[in-house]
Amino acid sequence: MASAPGEVPSHFLCPISLQLMREPVTLPTGISYDRAAISRWLAAPAPAGGRTCPVTRVPLPPQPQLTPNHTLRRLIHAWLVSLSPEAEVDEDVAALRGPVPGAEVAALLSDAAAAKVEALKRLRELVAECEDNRAVLESQDGVFDALSRVVSSADASSTAREEAVGVLASLRIPELELAAVVARHSNLGEVLTAVLRSPNQKSRANAALLVRSLSEAAWPAWVIGLSQDLLAEVVRVVRDRVSTQATKAALHALVALCPYGRTRVKIVGAGAVPAIVDLLLDDPERRVNEIALVALDRLCTCAEGRAELVAHAAGLAVVGKKVLRVSEAASERAVRVLRSVARHAATPAVLKEMAQSGVVAKLCAALRSEQCGVRTKERAHEVLKLHSRTWRSSPCLSPKFLELYLS
Repeated sequence: MASAPGEVPSHFLCPISLQLMREPVTLPTGISYDRAAISRWLAAPAPAGGRTCPVTRVPLPPQPQLTPNHTLRRLIHAWLVSLSPEAEVDEDVAALRGPVPGAEVAALLSDAAAAKVEALKRLRELVAECEDNRAVLESQDGVFDALSRVVSSADASSTAREEAVGVLASLRIPELELAAVVARHSNLGEVLTAVLRSPNQKSRANAALLVRSLSEAAWPAWVIGLSQDLLAEVVRVVRDRVSTQATKAALHALVALCPYGRTRVKIVGAGAVPAIVDLLLDDPERRVNEIALVALDRLCTCAEGRAELVAHAAGLAVVGKKVLRVSEAASERAVRVLRSVARHAATPAVLKEMAQSGVVAKLCAALRSEQCGVRTKERAHEVLKLHSRTWRSSPCLSPKFLELYLS
C-alpha cells in the first residue's frame, strides 16, 4: 500500500525509535535500524537489550556487525528530495547520501595537505555526515601525517590549522599513528595552545578533543614536555564551558595527564581545582559530574591539589554534596577525595568545616546506603573513625550521632 503524500513510508522508520532513519544499518538477522538507536540497544544491559534482535528476538553475538544499508539510505534520500525538489538539500538529507567515493576523498586530501581551507572544511563536513565517510578518510594512506603537517606548518594560515585540527579531532587515530604525529611534529603543543586560545568556540572544542587523544596515548616524553600554557588553556576550556563535549574532552585529558607527578602539579598550578569545583557547583549532567570527580580525585593525590580544594570556599561542601546524589561512581570518587583530605590535610579548621557543611553527615549516610559499594563504605568508615573524637564534640552533630553509624 502506497504512503500518502508527505507520509513517511513505514520501512523508512527505525523499528526502535519510530523516527526516520538517518544512518540505516542492518543486523545479521536482516533487520535494519538507525545506527544510533541500535547502538544504544546493544549497549543496554539484558534483559532490556543487547542480547537479541529487537524485532525478531533472535539471539545476537556479543559484538554483532552493523552493516551500512546504502540502498535504503539512498531511497530515503530520494524520497526526501522528492518532497521539495526545489529546496536546498539540508543537513538531514545530506546525512542520508551514500558514502563519498574514495577517489573524491583522496583528491580532497591532496588539496587539504596543501593547506587549502575549502578542502579542509569539506573533509570536516564529510566526516560529520556519516560514519562511512569517516572510515573512507581514515583508510587513505598518510592521512594523519598529512593533516598533522598542516597543523604544525608555519606557512599555513590560522584558519587552515584550525580546520585541520577539527578534521583530526573527528578521526579515530590509531595509537601508532598518534606516536608518529608526536614524534614528527615537535611544535604540536604550541599550535594546540594557539588554537585553544582561538575566539572560535568550535575550534577550541576540537583542540580539546585532539589534546584528549594525545593525552590518553600518554607518551612520557611528550607529557613531561607539556607547557604550563597548554595546560592552562585546557583548564580554561573547563572554566569557560565551551560546550559539553569540549568540557568532557578537557576533563578526560586532565585525567590522563594526572598520573605524571610533575604534570599533575602543573595542572594544579594552572587552576584546575577551582575550575572543577566551580563546574561541580553548576550541577552539570551525570557524566560530566563523574569525570570531574575522577579528575579531582587524581589532583588531590598531591599536596598542592588538596591545598587548593580546602582553600576553595565551597570545595569540601560540593564534594560532599555529590555523595549519594549523582551515581554510585560519583559517590565513590567523592568519598575518595574526602579521604585524601581527611588523611593528609585535616587541620582543625578543615575538620570543623566538614562537620558544618554536612560532609560528615553524608559519610554517615553512605555507610547505610545500598547505593554505595563495599569499597566506598570502607573508605567512608575509615574517614569517620579517623577523626571521630573531634566530630563527637562538634556542636553540629548529636553526641551519639557517630556512635550510631560506627557501631
